[in-house]
Amino acid sequence: MERLLKSSLVHIAFGFLAMGSWALFANREHGLAGAWLPALAQGTISGALTGVLKKTLEVLDGRLKGAPALIVPPAITAGSILTLLLLVHTAIGTPEVIATIAVPWSVSTLYAIVYNAGLVRARRNAA
Repeated sequence: MERLLKSSLVHIAFGFLAMGSWALFANREHGLAGAWLPALAQGTISGALTGVLKKTLEVLDGRLKGAPALIVPPAITAGSILTLLLLVHTAIGTPEVIATIAVPWSVSTLYAIVYNAGLVRARRNAA
């Protein structure tokens, strides 16, 4: 079970299903015809970003000191993800863009803040 929980494929699949389902729900008023493409796009983006977000924060870790070390890396990832989500969902004509991206962006930003804080704390404790 532990191996399964650490599997990147499981994390990617969970991101795809959870956030794709959210996008389907967020666009439900527009019927399946208006909701399936945003759901597929959001699921794909969330699945792909699952690993990229973690690796990006790890690459940025240690490059800054003090308060900027806590603020800048999550701000970079949050801004990048928000831009990507807005561009993709606008380009494909997602009916409910803000509702569609609200949960995935909030979850990824909260994850970035918490994970980055853990990286900073671990580095400080090791010093």
